[in-house]
Amino acid sequence: MTRTLVREVASKTGEIITVRGWLHKKRLLGGLNFITIRDRSGLVQTLIDDKDELEKLRGMQTGTVLALTGTVVADERAPGGAELHEVKVEVEVPVTEESPIEIDKPLAHKPENLDTLFDNRVIGLRNLQERAVFDIQATICRTLRSHFDAHGFTEMHTPKLLAEATEGGAEVFTMDYFGKTATLAQSPQFYKQMMVGVFERVYEIGPVYRAELSATTRHMTEYTSIDGEMGFITLDDLMKFLSGLLGEVVETVWQAHEIELKRWNATKPVLTADIPVIPMSEIHERYSKATNENSVGEKDLRPDEERWICEYAKKNLGSEAVFVSEWPASEMKFYHKANEQNPEIADRVDLLFRGVEITTGSMRENRYEKVVEQLKKLTGADSDDSGFQPLLSAMKYGMPVHGGFGMGLERVTQKIVGFNNVKEATLFPRDINRLTP
Repeated sequence: MTRTLVREVASKTGEIITVRGWLHKKRLLGGLNFITIRDRSGLVQTLIDDKDELEKLRGMQTGTVLALTGTVVADERAPGGAELHEVKVEVEVPVTEESPIEIDKPLAHKPENLDTLFDNRVIGLRNLQERAVFDIQATICRTLRSHFDAHGFTEMHTPKLLAEATEGGAEVFTMDYFGKTATLAQSPQFYKQMMVGVFERVYEIGPVYRAELSATTRHMTEYTSIDGEMGFITLDDLMKFLSGLLGEVVETVWQAHEIELKRWNATKPVLTADIPVIPMSEIHERYSKATNENSVGEKDLRPDEERWICEYAKKNLGSEAVFVSEWPASEMKFYHKANEQNPEIADRVDLLFRGVEITTGSMRENRYEKVVEQLKKLTGADSDDSGFQPLLSAMKYGMPVHGGFGMGLERVTQKIVGFNNVKEATLFPRDINRLTP
């Protein structure tokens, strides 16, 4: 008999159908024996009253793969509003060992339970509430691609094995590459800039690697970066694009997954059409005055400042997201652009969302001579170095004013769902202590 997906069962009242999936839960109540089966579309309840059919399930544990054939009966008390009666059972793949995790009830996400959660991730993800997080994340990715496509971007796929750590810094993984030293890409930064000279607007959603010696709730050694780069724009254009991007993601996810989000006690983010912009110096001053913790003059925001300013923006500006502007030029990368009117600051913004930075965006220096000058000054490297030659070549032979950003997919997911740790929004997290599963 043709397989029927669980989501289609309620539309087949009175018909005899076959569903195939995993044994999700058994409730044996004497004369009433309920078996819940799970497939990719959800759960369906079945009533088994034939002793011979029930005997086929003796010793079968959660995860057993079953084919159940029966008559569809409407019942508003059942998941999906219908269940199967007069069921015939076929055990396709028996499982006799008890599951290490009870997947039919919510799993604990307390900090002390996270290692157990991740150690058993393969089975725990069969819990529908856990799986919903990654259904949500998949919707975020689809929405991102749709938004990029609607604004004239071309998707690209760049190498993750590089000749050297061209972006600088110590947070890089190195490996032997046929007798040479290779590094894992910290971002597709140079490639996306070079491709502005080809497509004008490009994006990539892919893994990046940071050898960060930290085990915080904010950092991982591998995460998924959403990178975009645009030619012929201003910093205001970049912020407007990011405002629209985050707004569309939030709206689409809540339309598609409101039920699942509410099961996580999530609340819909409050955003404005144009996310407010606050200079870093102003944040330092407001934070210092409000908390008596002096941060005036610091070149970055403290984590508690990021949380504080997002709460401030929510209360006073109607937005749980805020752009931090006017970053000191002394903290620029060599490819960043200093502000024309005030060279002491960089044309850069960070997008904070619900207390954490999810995006860094900036204008790039597109003038060949200026890029070479900044390369030597800020990195000590020479323009003849092979690692920089492709980018410099793109600049030398005609690169328009351009800018772009990198956004963390897992952080966006984390903040929409309301998790405290970015690893909870990561399918198989990697940090200094974890390489499996």
